[in-house]
Amino acid sequence: MSSAAPRLAVFGSVNMDLVAYVDEVPGGGETVTGTDFRQVPGGKGANQAVAAARAGADVTFLGAVGDDAFGTELRANLVADGIDASGLRTVPGVSGVAHIVVDGRGGNRIIVVPGANGEAGVAEGDEALVAGSAALLLQLELPMHAVVAGARLGRGLGVPVYLTPAPARDLPEELLENVDVLVPNQHEAAAITGHTEPYAALASLLERVPEVLLTLGEDGSLYGRRGEEPVRVPALRVEAVDTTAAGDTFCGSFAVARAEGRSAREAMEFAAAAAAISVGRHGASSSMASRDEVEALLKG
Repeated sequence: MSSAAPRLAVFGSVNMDLVAYVDEVPGGGETVTGTDFRQVPGGKGANQAVAAARAGADVTFLGAVGDDAFGTELRANLVADGIDASGLRTVPGVSGVAHIVVDGRGGNRIIVVPGANGEAGVAEGDEALVAGSAALLLQLELPMHAVVAGARLGRGLGVPVYLTPAPARDLPEELLENVDVLVPNQHEAAAITGHTEPYAALASLLERVPEVLLTLGEDGSLYGRRGEEPVRVPALRVEAVDTTAAGDTFCGSFAVARAEGRSAREAMEFAAAAAAISVGRHGASSSMASRDEVEALLKG
């Protein structure tokens, strides 16, 4: 493995997460009393950026925030984690927000209001921010045309493109033809392929992209590369209190480990440890572990 910190770029959403904790999620027309409330910087793009930075990468973030108080705080949060936010543009209007309800078992339901994320796109100067990166991480909380443009940018620069297909939606071929590593969870994989069985979903996805990392929650993860045998790694058993950032933590940490030259299995084990720490804490970016914490858990 290289001793130098890998460079990663993330083009994605940044939101303020407004998180309510309840014993049981209310049904339609029902009101329940919550047990706690937290305001935490999030968004799938920003979450992956923070996860990658804490895992040891030098991270550049590209996206958009509004000219409101949330936008100022969201930018400051990224900078505080050592992330280069020069590609985070400020646009008129409100920043993105996510309303999250976390139940007593750590499960969550999320409503995302895009705000400024809907104005994000590839702009002049972004090529210089992405060039030379070990990976470019994308998600689907930005407009599809922006995600496609981001994938094309990465491919044109020879930078491996990771795509987390969340929220789940139809994936145009013009996007997939520029993706190197697809990182869905089991529900997203089933929505894309129609297969609920992980190995069947993996095989179907590998017909469309070269590599797939399928996250399976408490059942671990499954990795496949065309022409190679799949790799399965179990999850670490922990008591989950909030799973909001588990997938983003896993993706960001995996990308860092791969950029350092670790095998797929080693990278999955590293990412599993990072995700295990995340689900044992409240919030999104606030739950993510440092590299030292992850390495200590792996040794322990």
